[in-house]
Amino acid sequence: MKSYGATTTINASPETIWEILTNANGYPDWDPGIDRIEGHIALGEKVKFFTKLNPSRASAVRVTTFEPGRKMVLIGGVPFGLFKSERTHTLTANADGTTIYLTREVFSRSLLPLFGSKISDLTEYFEKSAAGLKELAEKGGST
Repeated sequence: MKSYGATTTINASPETIWEILTNANGYPDWDPGIDRIEGHIALGEKVKFFTKLNPSRASAVRVTTFEPGRKMVLIGGVPFGLFKSERTHTLTANADGTTIYLTREVFSRSLLPLFGSKISDLTEYFEKSAAGLKELAEKGGST
């Protein structure tokens, strides 16, 4: 298993942050690694992420958990479950009106040794993504 993630406290409600996280068209405005997203972010939907590193190649995921204002899980990988990526976004409301945002991606399964060596350290990307989300949410969430 290989995993990367980031966490930050955002001075905004979980609902404001959720609105940003589920707006596929808005990702390029706050996520520095995303070129574009195709699809609708909702339970059971297939979504294609195109990164700035490789804008011609899509990374397809399925939304497997969708708990508005709380948690979203996107799962991707290769056929037959030989390699799996699982991205989780979790929002936890604090009594003071802030929200703890946690994002984590876990790579696993039998082909991890083959694919894992090609995955560079994504810590900086996750930290920049969380910072971009925080900045937009604290401005009110509109893109």
